[in-house]
Amino acid sequence: MRYSVDENGYYGQFGGAYIPEMLYPNVEELRDNYLSIIGDSAFKAEFDKLLKDYVGRPTPLYFAKRLSEQYGAKIYLKREDLCHTGAHKVNNTIGQIILAKKLGKQKIIAETGAGQHGVATATVCALMGMECIVYMGEIDMQRQKPNVERMRILGAEVVPAKSGSKTLKDATNEAMRHWISNPVDTHYIIGSVVGPHPYPDMVARFQSVISEEMKWQLNEEEGTEYPHYVIACVGGGSNAAGAFYHYLDEEKVKLVAVEAAGRGVDSGESAATSYLGKPGVLHGSKTLLMQTADGQVVEPYSISAGLDYPGIGPMHAHLFDTGRVKFENATDEEAMVAGVELSKLEGIIPAIESAHALAALRKMSFEKSDIVVINLSGRGDKDLETYIKWGKY
Repeated sequence: MRYSVDENGYYGQFGGAYIPEMLYPNVEELRDNYLSIIGDSAFKAEFDKLLKDYVGRPTPLYFAKRLSEQYGAKIYLKREDLCHTGAHKVNNTIGQIILAKKLGKQKIIAETGAGQHGVATATVCALMGMECIVYMGEIDMQRQKPNVERMRILGAEVVPAKSGSKTLKDATNEAMRHWISNPVDTHYIIGSVVGPHPYPDMVARFQSVISEEMKWQLNEEEGTEYPHYVIACVGGGSNAAGAFYHYLDEEKVKLVAVEAAGRGVDSGESAATSYLGKPGVLHGSKTLLMQTADGQVVEPYSISAGLDYPGIGPMHAHLFDTGRVKFENATDEEAMVAGVELSKLEGIIPAIESAHALAALRKMSFEKSDIVVINLSGRGDKDLETYIKWGKY
């Protein structure tokens, strides 16, 4: 089975570049150059050095002893929450800003939901001395205010998206409009494995450092590179793409993606795309998305600002379609309970996105010898207000 992208930018029936004519030159420039640039030894050396000295990689693979006792398996946490900026997002923004420089771009735009990708983009723009504009839904700006202020301190301009649901989908729409108007000097750093080809493949490659490290770290701890399970949360799906990447062709490793069920998958307030979605085109690629009978995008909902996206990346749509990845979902309540549980058992407060992955543990049954790796994609500092409002701790 082929799980990587083909030469036309497709994963099975999903992917491609469905873009307006005015975006064609931007996307074509990227498509023609990204593989040769990121394969170049000078690029690799700069990327690897920044990941080590600036981001703080490799991130630890931590054996969660008390969590393991609770669920009767050997549970490891891949500590992406310990990356500089507090989440995995910076792996990708470092890669894309070096790429943008090599393409001669002077300005950067981005979209953000939970704000972590926006912070990671503002961070690398400050590092490289480049102008940065981040589009963020007006509602997300209210519920992720600390991240908005972090972006501003880092020198970015944060522009509210005031249309539609005023969340991630709308921020992405605004960023794409900006890019159409500024094609020559601007690079759009997309934060997830979504958008037109080559973005899903490019972002997955930059995030694949997660599973690359997992393999040798597990080998040191357990004498094998292969866990029984890898679990990750999925909105667009960049942290899951990175965690799954080097295991896709290893069928003995069970891969589990956890989506946000919101107030329940059938409540009308959910972001469980694999359960509710049908094939369609969103933000430049064919994928699974939540839509009405006449093809209008259904507004997603999750307590987690980073998971309320109405689709998933085309790679994940293909992994769902082929059955290679098992898709689970967790409600707001289940995620919050799991987040507090990790905090009390291991002294680690997870991002609410990551708490969805932890919530899957209650829905699975394990053998004592099973090795389970959960990608802890981000830390919970940004979500303290949501934890406080929820209050059940």
